[in-house]
Amino acid sequence: MRPRPTPIPPNPGQESVWDYPRPARWEDINKHIKVIFNGIVIAETQRAKRVLETSHPPTYYIPAEDIKLEYLTETSRKSFCEWKGEYLYYNLRMGDKQATHAAWRYSNPTPDFVSLKDYYAFYARLMDACYVDDELVTPQPGEFYAGWITKDIVGPFKGEPGTMGW
Repeated sequence: MRPRPTPIPPNPGQESVWDYPRPARWEDINKHIKVIFNGIVIAETQRAKRVLETSHPPTYYIPAEDIKLEYLTETSRKSFCEWKGEYLYYNLRMGDKQATHAAWRYSNPTPDFVSLKDYYAFYARLMDACYVDDELVTPQPGEFYAGWITKDIVGPFKGEPGTMGW
């Protein structure tokens, strides 16, 4: 196993992903979250939740009521997180544009994450743009990871080149 990376010291107003907990935890936030796909706002809320986990930028979960669900189609793909539970993937299709496994939700969450049951998360790398309080996010590196990087989060982040194995 490779040694743990050296955390970047946060400046005032920043958070280090190395100060995030393991196992993961969620929290309510009131930041303005917006997801754009094929030039259309498909999700927008100020009632999101974010999940924090050591070495990962936050993953944002949006309530179903604040998403244009008619563009999402449940797939047969399922997965399991030891802390959060079983989740289902969704394809996103709007007009002539489609993204496979672009979103997910916890269909059978663990007791600690039952609050996420009717919330969806989106892979920023598959969207046109995702915003946190009008800041365009940078997707977490790696095909599997789904964190949203903003200027107030410092790493290094799991998924960056040379970070596998920790």
